[in-house]
Amino acid sequence: MVFTFLVAGWEGIAHDSRILSESLSNANAQFPLPPPDKYYLCDAAYANTRGFMAPYRNVRYWLGDFRRNRALTDKEKFNHGHAKLRNVIERAYGVLKARFPILKRMAPFSLLTQRNVTIACFALHNFIRKEGLSDEFFDEYDQPNVRLQDGDEHVQDHGDEQEPRHGSSEDREFMSKLRDQIAQQLMQNNVL
Repeated sequence: MVFTFLVAGWEGIAHDSRILSESLSNANAQFPLPPPDKYYLCDAAYANTRGFMAPYRNVRYWLGDFRRNRALTDKEKFNHGHAKLRNVIERAYGVLKARFPILKRMAPFSLLTQRNVTIACFALHNFIRKEGLSDEFFDEYDQPNVRLQDGDEHVQDHGDEQEPRHGSSEDREFMSKLRDQIAQQLMQNNVL
């Protein structure tokens, strides 16, 4: 539940995938790309491309959706497993917001101060986690089935927005085929 990369100080409102695209194209940002045989799990706001595996769009995804009815199709099984794995991201944000409520009330500060406070909060969060310090927030949010408070879910469903594009069409096709293979294996092995 540590953060590996932070973009702070982006002025105004920008789509998550735009910030990622800018970070990937900025040589000074030093975005830590995964090894060729690995990938980051990301939400539907990002392109499903080499290095980034997104869930299937317009297929049930949120964990709450599966509490009522189990996954039936291969795509639902994949999305359910994807959501369970990505839940650690939501829990990490839950710890961060619970520990540092200032992150929700920074409007009166200058952009530079907002950036510096954000960086400091993320750095302290990572320090506490990496040092293994006894911590009530990590203890609470370490539970995989913790109920996130309203507003704790960092990533929102982007519905029918146009699918973001970064990476080549070849990379997007590669990742789509890999995702399909994983979905089929989950269905065949009756996993989840």
